[in-house]
This record gives sequence, C-alpha cells and structure tokens, in this order.
Amino acid sequence: MTPPRVELAVLPTALHRMPRLEKVLDAGPLYVKRDDLTGFGISGNKARALEYLIGAALTDKADVLVTGGSPSSNFCAATALAASRVGLECELLIPGSAPSTPSVNLEIAKAAGARLVYDTVARREDLDAAVVNHASGLRAAGRHPWPVPRGGATPIGSLGYAYAARELAAQCNRDGVVVRTAVVATGSGGTQAGLVAGQVGFGLPWRVIGASVSRPAPMLAEQMLRTARACAKSIDLEPPTAEDVDLRDCRGEGFGIASDEDRRSARLALEHEGLLLDDYYGAKAMTLFRTLLADGVPTPAVFWYTGGVAEALAALEQGA
Repeated sequence: MTPPRVELAVLPTALHRMPRLEKVLDAGPLYVKRDDLTGFGISGNKARALEYLIGAALTDKADVLVTGGSPSSNFCAATALAASRVGLECELLIPGSAPSTPSVNLEIAKAAGARLVYDTVARREDLDAAVVNHASGLRAAGRHPWPVPRGGATPIGSLGYAYAARELAAQCNRDGVVVRTAVVATGSGGTQAGLVAGQVGFGLPWRVIGASVSRPAPMLAEQMLRTARACAKSIDLEPPTAEDVDLRDCRGEGFGIASDEDRRSARLALEHEGLLLDDYYGAKAMTLFRTLLADGVPTPAVFWYTGGVAEALAALEQGA
C-alpha cells in the first residue's frame, strides 16, 4: 500500500561535491545533500516528514494539528506552514512562558495562523505527553485533533527519509559515486530513523552516522531503532537491527550551545562552501563530520544538510 502523501517539497534536492572543504580537511571525496533546499518555506528536512504526516492527518479526517517544540523549533514553523497549505488549524505548545526576544520560527508560525500555547510544561522533554493531553482536551470539546510528537519523529514521519535514502542512491548511481558514509544531525530521531530504514531496506552501501544534538545517545538510539523498524515494516522493507543504528553524542554543553569547535565548523562550511549552519544542529553535525574524517571514516562521504537557516541567520545577526 502506498502511504498517503501531500506534496510539499521540491524533490530531489541537490547533491553537490564540496571541493574546497576537501582541501581544507585533506579528505574526500566529500558531498553535501542539500535538504536545506526542500523549497517549502525554510522548512528544510521537516518538509519530507510533513508530507506523510499531513497525508495521514487528512486521511484520518483531522481538523487541527497539535505539536510542540522550543521557541527555536523549525518543526513548529514548518508544521504551521503545512497546516495552512492544506486548510488545517494548528496549535503549538511551547515550554515555559512567551520569550522576551522574538523567535524567527515562532514569528513564522504565528504568521501562518498557528495558535501558540505557553506554560503547559516547563521543559522541552515533557512536551510529547503535553501534546497528547492537549489533543485529548480538544477531542473532548468536539474537535478532531491529530497529535504529533516533537520533530515528527514517528514511523509515518520517517517515511520521507526512507525514500530520501533511495533518492540519494539514484543520484549516486547517475554520477558514478559509491558513497560509504552519510552524516546527519539528529534531534528527535525521525530523520536518521528513516535514513536507516531506507539504507537497510533498499540495500544501500553506506553507513548512516548521526550526531545526537539534544538527547542522550543510548536512549535515543533505542527509540530510533523502534521507529526505523516500524517505518520499514509499513512499506514492506527488511527492518534494520541495532547494529545499523550509529549515533554519536554531540550535545556538548547543551542543545543549541555551540562549542568553539562547532563555531569553527560553521565558519569552515560558510567560508568554503557557502553553507549556513545553525548552532542547534548543523554546526554540531559538521564537527562530527570533521572528526570522523580525521579518524579515517570511509569515503566518499555525504554531509546531509538538514536546514536550520532561520536560526543560523539569527545567530549571525546577533554576532554569535
């Protein structure tokens, strides 16, 4: 059965070689998969997940999407845009009180018509349960909500990246490239879970390595494996095993707190390849990419650029 899907992204996204980064890192061949350019607002990688999440919500006759995230959440902004695209209402739970400094992503969400709900929980970690509770309240009031956990990290949301793995394989076959390693930033885990499901299920020759930027790696790896296996099963693919989930702890001092090395990574990417990497995801994943290459990880290697442009621009504006 073909999963229901609403087309949001402009696919396939480009695969570019990074010759100047190869020189400065003395490694290669290196490529970047430009999922910052999915073409739906500045949703980046979230557009792929939302195509299937929105498709499932519409199939279920939902009238309002409910999700949550931090004020910097790209997924919240992307969900609000996707909801407006198909005529659904959107309610976003944000931990704590309204921030004193405006957030680009929250401003996008408000402009798209989302209702922002503050003070339901104090911590990001408690949002998923709060989303379910909030949806239950809407249902009791006669609405038909569709709750989505942070980042859309569900088997349905991961479908977009299972198919993205096949997309990359087609580009590599076209260009005669045999990729050995793919590195991706991992927050809630849905993107990497989908890539692993697709890599294993479609029999692709590379290994996916994730940079965990917000959650302890062992706990998230177990969750990702469950998500990846359910994702694979839903489209009749061979499921991955625990050995297929490779996740490295890149949290540093905390979510969104860039180290000196992370800032160096961001500068290298910007100055040599024109890539804008944010402090939350991209810079930390690039630091892992650099570390792996220095340690001799097999190449050709792909840096899967997931987006985060709004926060990257905000950091530049603030002189970070």
